[in-house]
Amino acid sequence: QVQVVESGGGLVQPGGSLRLSCAASGSAFSFIVMGWYRQAPGKQRELVAIITSGGSTNYGDSVKGRFTISRDNAKNTVYLQMNSLKSEDTAVYYCNLRFSWAGGASGAWGQGTQVTVSS
Repeated sequence: QVQVVESGGGLVQPGGSLRLSCAASGSAFSFIVMGWYRQAPGKQRELVAIITSGGSTNYGDSVKGRFTISRDNAKNTVYLQMNSLKSEDTAVYYCNLRFSWAGGASGAWGQGTQVTVSS
């Protein structure tokens, strides 16, 4: 069973920075894609950024140029560096994993971490 542990959310002023981390456990699994989605109150969950095991990335339009996703394959950990934060970045951020093992493939979500951008 895959376990997902997120950390790094909090309160930050507009223009500030935060770094989110998501660690996945499970040595029998290959984490094909790791990424972040977010959901603001009253809105649908949306893509923030994803990264493949080979390092290819994809970003949501609203965060391009401000957020950077990276991963440490040895630690099964994905990071999201968020710079130049805006009030509209306020949301619950969810880590998402797509993984495979000898018997198949599946996905998992983290519990979510709150990011609030406010003065």
